Amino acid sequence: MKILRMISLAGMALWAVEMVSQIPAAGASLTENPVFQSKCAKCHGKTAEGRHFGGPSLVSEKAQGAPGDELRDIIANGKGRMPKYAGKLTDAEIDDLVRLIKGKNQK
Repeated sequence: MKILRMISLAGMALWAVEMVSQIPAAGASLTENPVFQSKCAKCHGKTAEGRHFGGPSLVSEKAQGAPGDELRDIIANGKGRMPKYAGKLTDAEIDDLVRLIKGKNQK
């Protein structure tokens, strides 16, 4: 019984370490964010400057000046060719992307 408890605790500890390692650093830029890299860069470009026939720039004055609620809604529910990410990203991941698009921690 002690062995099972130790294995269970070790498994939970490994899971916790894995989860913490996936949280982006507070000082990370938009393009360094793992969620951006895996979900957004394909259309918005690796530098977030947009792509021809793809997503618009996320580093433009227009994107940075957009209300946070509008950006959150577009990411969650989609708009035009932008797919919806509600259910695919957590609220915290969406909030982090909005914060980074708005220019905080952007390099």
